[in-house]
Amino acid sequence: MCGIVGYIGSQDACPFLLTGLQRLEYRGYDSAGIATLRPTEGIRITKTAGRVVELAAAVKQTNMVGPVGIGHTRWATHGAATRENAHPHMGGNSLLTLAHNGVIENYES
Repeated sequence: MCGIVGYIGSQDACPFLLTGLQRLEYRGYDSAGIATLRPTEGIRITKTAGRVVELAAAVKQTNMVGPVGIGHTRWATHGAATRENAHPHMGGNSLLTLAHNGVIENYES
């Protein structure tokens, strides 16, 4: 089971995303991540293998600000519980970030 939260507003998204992910911890997970968008700086992503408290510590080390964001907690079904496999994922052109809940059957193609 995973959890997905999002924020669009006039304030910094990070506090809302981290609080939302903390409220979803009861579902169980092995990794977590958030992405924020600041129009002048683009998308920034921070991900961790482990708990939301570890994600919050990692976010403090970055300059993740912006009024738009998405957060995700992941329970590994395909791939190991690693930072690289944690969501959100960024598209190859760095213009799209996504998180999903479920199994993508044709991920190799």
